[in-house]
Amino acid sequence: MVAVSISVGLLLAIVAAVLLRNGGMKVSHAVVCGLLGFYLASTSVAPTIHNGMTATADIVSGIHP
Repeated sequence: MVAVSISVGLLLAIVAAVLLRNGGMKVSHAVVCGLLGFYLASTSVAPTIHNGMTATADIVSGIHP
């Protein structure tokens, strides 16, 4: 089951990257990116992504111009 999960996640990530590189954002592109987000949220990578985003937000909020 893990191999299937990784390959689906990798496929969605590749499709999202290709769609975003091609220019204008379309509804289909947004759907693929949304599906990738929901898929990543259900994997074991989710806590790592969450911690990374929290750390980034803390760094950005600590910057004073």
